[in-house]
Amino acid sequence: MDLHFYKYQGTGNDFVLIDNRKSRFKNDTKIIKEVCDRRFGVGADGLILLEDSSMDLCDFKMLYFNADGNESTMCGNGGRCIVAFAKKLGLIDSETTFEAVDGLHSAIVKGDSVNLKMVDVPMVNLSREASFLDTGSPHHVAFVDDVYDFDVFTQGRRIRNLPNYKTIKGTNVNFIQVIDDVLHVRTYERGVEDETFSCGTGVTAAAITAKMSNKIDQLPVKVQTKGGVLEVDFEIEGPNAVSNIWLKGPARLVFEGDYYD
Repeated sequence: MDLHFYKYQGTGNDFVLIDNRKSRFKNDTKIIKEVCDRRFGVGADGLILLEDSSMDLCDFKMLYFNADGNESTMCGNGGRCIVAFAKKLGLIDSETTFEAVDGLHSAIVKGDSVNLKMVDVPMVNLSREASFLDTGSPHHVAFVDDVYDFDVFTQGRRIRNLPNYKTIKGTNVNFIQVIDDVLHVRTYERGVEDETFSCGTGVTAAAITAKMSNKIDQLPVKVQTKGGVLEVDFEIEGPNAVSNIWLKGPARLVFEGDYYD
């Protein structure tokens, strides 16, 4: 199979993107896993297909697959990257609405930056030990004393597979710390089964948790990931709900090429 692809990254969260409007690429778990492999393939945290949407309101449809080859829930940085990709393809100008697994998303392109509107969060489960919320993907969020001297891989994998998360096929896990009014986040992603340089839905979940836990005051929340800086803005609706959520940051083309299976 001769597959033309584009490699994008958003704060180090990297993806293989494919223009699949002619439906040439068939969703094959084995091939997706091979393409995402960092030694034998292109290498990526996930693969994203851009397809035609059946909805008149939408410019395109986003299908996201984790590096393990399985179709997954929403990816925030992937959403920002596919918007930059759609602009490169000439499908959109500076604004768009597109279809994803968790519903419709609006986005605005400003130079190398893409602002993505996330789905509303109707329930934020806060607790002293850890919080849980779904920002398009499920996220466990826990404060730690030293986020840069913490075993994210071991503890992330342990929490990801806790029995109480079995019904949702495991959760993503975020460890966070506020340093000088900046939220620092490290994320273990299910499906990648490792720490990633950044996670858009995780950053969103972390920012909401930090704000609603009164650990940070200002909005938008500035978030430092291993791969760079993102911003999250939102409105708190009552004690447990959040709306008008925007994830903002860079989304850049790295290279394009052909993959031969």
